[in-house]
Amino acid sequence: MFEGFGIKSLRKVPPTARQKQHGILTAMHRKALSALMVSLIGLQPLLLASTPANAQGRSIKLVRDAETEELIRDYARPIFEAAGLKSNNIRIHLINDSRFNAFVVDSKRMFINTGTIIDAKTPNEVIGVIAHETGHIAGGHMIRLREAMRRAQTIAAIGMLAGAGAMAAGAAAGSPDATRVGSAVAAGSTGVAQRTFLSYARTEETAADRAALRYLAKTGQSAKGMLTTFERFADQALFSSQYMDPYIQSHPLPRDRIAQVENLAQKSKFFNRTDSAALQQRHDLARAKLAAFTQDPKRVLRSYKGNDLPSLYAQAIVTYRMGNRNKAIKMIDQLLGAQPNNAYFWELKGQVYLETGQPDNAVAPLNKAVSLKPNEGILRVMLGQAIISSKSNRNYSAAVTHLQRGLQNDPDLAVGYRFLAQAYENLGRRAEAEIATANGYFASGDIASAKAMAARAQKKLKRGSPEWLQADDIMSYKQPKL
Repeated sequence: MFEGFGIKSLRKVPPTARQKQHGILTAMHRKALSALMVSLIGLQPLLLASTPANAQGRSIKLVRDAETEELIRDYARPIFEAAGLKSNNIRIHLINDSRFNAFVVDSKRMFINTGTIIDAKTPNEVIGVIAHETGHIAGGHMIRLREAMRRAQTIAAIGMLAGAGAMAAGAAAGSPDATRVGSAVAAGSTGVAQRTFLSYARTEETAADRAALRYLAKTGQSAKGMLTTFERFADQALFSSQYMDPYIQSHPLPRDRIAQVENLAQKSKFFNRTDSAALQQRHDLARAKLAAFTQDPKRVLRSYKGNDLPSLYAQAIVTYRMGNRNKAIKMIDQLLGAQPNNAYFWELKGQVYLETGQPDNAVAPLNKAVSLKPNEGILRVMLGQAIISSKSNRNYSAAVTHLQRGLQNDPDLAVGYRFLAQAYENLGRRAEAEIATANGYFASGDIASAKAMAARAQKKLKRGSPEWLQADDIMSYKQPKL
């Protein structure tokens, strides 16, 4: 987690560099996020990215963290394989939200709240969530859900037209009763449409639950985590369930859901299988890290007051957030004494130095982090930033190498293109700096500025060169209609 990406820095949700390959549209991505809002589970370095508010008026903020993302990928990979999906075609995003929730908006993107990871006591709980959402993706539920929504809208429109016609006829005939009947028909059609749509949504939820159980069994994992999640929702609904109309819910009621899943889950020979100690520790460290960066420091220190590694991790981060660099570094060194090959402890040490005005001291720990996790784009981009910002270690050519490789592995990192442009500019490579800037605009979702900068750069580039082709790709990009 680092300030260059910054837990406090915000940006727009980007169209990724992979969008052209996968057909994921910027407009579709944003509208899906801000419109549907229905969570389908029902149930830095942190980098935050703000998106339009969702249907409840809450701003969605994406979080980037290499350690947590690697962990989630490891959770998801066998589930995706069991579902017949290619893991490199599906991106899992973290949302900075304290609630336990997850959802999908299309076949390429899954979203998980940080609260899900923080609240989940075991990896198996998060894996159950991922398995359920994978059921939605593999089953093509989002496509069919949109079709169901369109059908419901048609039902509502027909009913409203019929009601309007009856109202008009009643008014023409001077009949108040006929007018009232027409009004009732128009209003009732909306309720029928809503119930039709939600009934379909509940069916898809049940299908996703059953698919999740199959994936967990196929990968030799327990479904206990799923049951724990459903029990959590049941407890939340305990005092309100007696007032719930089961026909106006987008998901089966929690107790019904538990009953549907429990028998099947307990029949699995893997039901009592637990997560490995190594995976549990990685999970606990990620929970501590996310809590320390996203929650109130006093609350974190109350939750993590022990001497175990997760507690020390949380304490070090909170100490750094509260402005005590030297004490934080000593605590991080304790962590490294226990796990000298933990890339993310080295990353944190580099981040603390980088964000407290000592980039020269940040280079060595970030170099170590990169040597341990060479394919983590976030780590390389952070190292590139440190090299550019340092005095004694400044080497723009080396920075370009790290930034290029980091962005190849993670082209969504808009801030990385800014550092790359800065390095190119200092090397006197103006056209390449402009292409990097154009890519940064594109990754940030500012397509108009990206096209303008690409056109400017292309005039200085040799026709057919890799940079010229990048500019041409940006200039020719057309955002398809939703």
